[in-house]
Amino acid sequence: MSSEFESYEQDFAVLTADITGRIAKVPKLVGDEKKQMVANVEKQLEEARELLEQMELEVREIPPQSRGMYSSRMRSYKQEMGKLEADFKRSRIAYSDEVRNELLGDDGNSSENQLIKLREERAHLLDNTERLERSSRRLEAGYQIAVETEQIGQEMLENLSHDREKIQRARERLRETDANLGKSSRILTGMLRRIIQNRILIVVLAVIIIFTTMMAIYFSVRGR
Repeated sequence: MSSEFESYEQDFAVLTADITGRIAKVPKLVGDEKKQMVANVEKQLEEARELLEQMELEVREIPPQSRGMYSSRMRSYKQEMGKLEADFKRSRIAYSDEVRNELLGDDGNSSENQLIKLREERAHLLDNTERLERSSRRLEAGYQIAVETEQIGQEMLENLSHDREKIQRARERLRETDANLGKSSRILTGMLRRIIQNRILIVVLAVIIIFTTMMAIYFSVRGR
């Protein structure tokens, strides 16, 4: 599982490096070449988002005891992705300004003031968008932590259930052992009782034999 994550990781690193280089080129290009570059960057950003989704799915499959390191790396990659998107938006603003200048031409102070106002409005919108994205990322991170916590809780409950079953089986074995010990004790007590009875019987028989022998000797001597 970690090998698949690392493979996605390498693809993401190569892709983001290429995106960074292309974003830096956008303000320097003109015309159709710039439009094509913007379209290519948008496509690559979408591919990078899909890679992040795949990596996140892989992280969810990693055991909880090993997941922390990968979750930390995922947060770093998401921050990197957010920075790339912000840089791309700034480069697109410059690109939009240039296109508008080409369309409007130099109409004097009025056009320049309108462009300045539009630029300020776009910058304000960009700031709001970035704030929303940061809030969204924080919510997503919180949701991920909640999911991980729930998974850990479920695994702990499963482990506790397994431990309870083991304890119950151990108790059953102890009960069986106690029962077997009780039975063995009763058998030994019975055997000991029979041994004692046999010894008493032997002693009684010996006494009878000795008494009979002595009486026989006595009567034999007396008859003479």
